[in-house]
Amino acid sequence: MSIKKSASRDLTFVGLDVHKDSITSAVLEPGLEVPIVDRFFHDEASIRRFVANFENRAQLRTCYEAGPTGYELARLVHRLGVACEVIAPSLIPVAPGAKVKTDSRDARRLAHLYRAGELVAVHIPTPQEEAIRDLARQRADLVLDRTRARHRLSKFLLRHGEVFRSANQWTVAHDIWLRQRSFSDPALALTFSHYRAVLDSMEAHLRAVEDDLVPYFCDGPFAEAVGRLSAYRGVTEMGALVLSAEVCDWRRFPRATTLMGFCGLVPSEYSSGERTTRGRITKAGNTHLRVQLVESAWAYQHRPAVGPVMKKRQARCSEETVARAWRAQLHLCGKFRRLAARKTSTKTVATAIARELVGFLWGEMAA
Repeated sequence: MSIKKSASRDLTFVGLDVHKDSITSAVLEPGLEVPIVDRFFHDEASIRRFVANFENRAQLRTCYEAGPTGYELARLVHRLGVACEVIAPSLIPVAPGAKVKTDSRDARRLAHLYRAGELVAVHIPTPQEEAIRDLARQRADLVLDRTRARHRLSKFLLRHGEVFRSANQWTVAHDIWLRQRSFSDPALALTFSHYRAVLDSMEAHLRAVEDDLVPYFCDGPFAEAVGRLSAYRGVTEMGALVLSAEVCDWRRFPRATTLMGFCGLVPSEYSSGERTTRGRITKAGNTHLRVQLVESAWAYQHRPAVGPVMKKRQARCSEETVARAWRAQLHLCGKFRRLAARKTSTKTVATAIARELVGFLWGEMAA
């Protein structure tokens, strides 16, 4: 957010430090440098009483840090006719010597930085957008839980000399091999059956959540974005829904590099004087986006091609989208091959391709 000083002279800025049961407010009125600090209970009635203290709500600007309390406070304040923004915590300036942290200090700092235009606001999704995003994130959590369950089972088998060497694990052949395992000791047999039961439960739960997400491919606020994004190689309809739900508004990013930074895919850098040092990617920002993009990037390790599944997805898209997806595939497949010939780690290559894939996807949605 950036407010011109001439336009902000008559505005009242409020920084809110929000917790589950309390809100600490710092009200910075026009012409004053010392905010008025107050504390009240975090419920709708108390918030309404706080807003009612201001006669001219049109001149009121409020903000609070994004956190576990979500966006319900911002939505309530908006319904009360007051502007409210949710601030990205990782982008709030912090003084190197600041070693004391209290609720009142945080609220005062927010109010001062908000008036100075030094804060960056995040996108506030609609309730439906947030609901779909939460369901997509539950799927991601289940994928992680399934991975942990698989690891526990495979390590249990390894400890007892059962090693699958025929092909890749967690395939049909591996499942048949698992069903053929047995242990003579009753305790080991019970342990094995419990590990299998947990994994089967995870698989069933994951399939159920994915089935619940399928209708949103063609219906809901992300239907158009899913159709366009899934025309790109490596981006399935499920992956396109995840990307759409996490970004929501692609046009809020003025440049592709801004979205790359939001995904945490840009290299870290430390430059001073004549010295410039770049390191690993920052991994700052949206983890769900970054994971999905890197997963999609692996598809570009193979030669350019349009298979029957992708043709089916592209049949619902415009010719312009299909042409842009093909140009992206030609560029990214070629770059993956060139980088893989120079780099020792293909994971580094996939990360670099994911970063460039962001640019193509942003260009598609901003077109």
